[in-house]
Parts: sequence; structure tokens; C-alpha cells
Amino acid sequence: MPNQKDKLQMNNIEGILLVNKSINKTSFSLVAALKKLTNTKKIGHAGTLDPLATGLMILLLGKNYTKKSDRFITFKKEYEAVIELGYTTETFDSEKEKIFVSDKIPKISEIEEILKKFSGNIKQIPPMYSAKKINGKKLYELARKGIEVERKEIDIFVEIHIIKYEYPFLHIDVRCSKGTYIRSLANDIGKELGTGGYLYSLIRTKCGPYNLSDAVDQELLQSENFDIKKHIKS
Repeated sequence: MPNQKDKLQMNNIEGILLVNKSINKTSFSLVAALKKLTNTKKIGHAGTLDPLATGLMILLLGKNYTKKSDRFITFKKEYEAVIELGYTTETFDSEKEKIFVSDKIPKISEIEEILKKFSGNIKQIPPMYSAKKINGKKLYELARKGIEVERKEIDIFVEIHIIKYEYPFLHIDVRCSKGTYIRSLANDIGKELGTGGYLYSLIRTKCGPYNLSDAVDQELLQSENFDIKKHIKS
């Protein structure tokens, strides 16, 4: 890891770092690792990912960039998602145990027809297991206590394309606006199909003009040989 002299030299680093978040890691773990690596006090991000999700996160280093976070957050995002049909879960993803719903095997033509209902400008109800706040309380904190509250529908824009379908797994590409919950899409698609469905895996591949292919793996932030300056964008 960098010595104290190196850290002092990196104290004034400002810019954008693209990171490929690892599975089972929190978004905050990236911020913590960068603070330790660079000695930079002001570090933010342009949108979180759930621990079970992987892929592109935009890290903002320095005061001049963290104050621009609202602009980055509004970018459209792209994901590769895998939905497992036939089951659902309490959290709409793989965090909780699977609950069997149906052994129905839908044809791809039926799936294509259903997906049309989830394309364009649509409304979505935020899931209880989310960080969205209502009356100052995060929904997932209430959900873990067994409390469910009424949530208002939000307006979102979504484009979905099938990548591959091998029952029970449906692989899709999702392009969406800010505030879209992919786990809710998975649950709602399964419900419309009559099969049930939950989000088996999720990778964020793009955010605005930034691509996952240009990101560094999260593990590199722990490497003694990682030269962060080579990867900082303005």
C-alpha cells in the first residue's frame, strides 16, 4: 500500500474513477477503500449498486467532482440482468430464499409479448427492500421489521431486449432512466407471465457515456502496485 509520502502526493487527486464493483461488496466499501488509498477526504459516487450486483460504479474524487454528483446520477444506465422464472423471493432478488410459484414454461414469443408492457414510459412501485426513504425511514429498514408501507408510483423509461432464454433463466439487456429498480422489473415480469420471477444476477454495463470495459476491478484498489493516477478521468 502507498506510504505516507505517496499519500500526501495523492491528497490533491481530483477526477473520475470507474470501478467494477465486486459481488457481495457494498457501494460504500469502494469509497472507504479509495479514502484509505488516496488520503482524499471528499469522495462520492454517482449511484449505488446493491451488494449482490456487480459492474460499473462512477467514483468522484475531490470537492470539484463530488459537488457535481447530481449531474452524474441523472445519466441513463444499462444492465445485463438474469431472471430466474418459476420462483419469487421476498426481496425480489437472490438475497432471500426462493419461493416456488409455478412450473409453467413460457415460450419466447409469450415473453416477447409481455416485455412490450415494460418498454417505454411506464410506472413502477419502488420495492420495500430498497434504500428509498419515506418519512425519513429507509424502506429496507422497515421491511426487515416486517412493516410494509404504501409507496407511490414513479415514472421511469425502460428498454428491454432479450439476450438469451434457456428456461428457467431469462437473460435481458435493460436500458433505463434514473430511479429504475431492476429487481422490481424482474418480479413484475414474472407476475405477468404467471410464472413468478426474481432477479438472479445483475451487472451494470454503462452509465451515461461511461462503460464497464473502461473500469478497474475493485480488487485492484487493495493492490500495492495499483497506480490510481493512470486511471483518473477528468
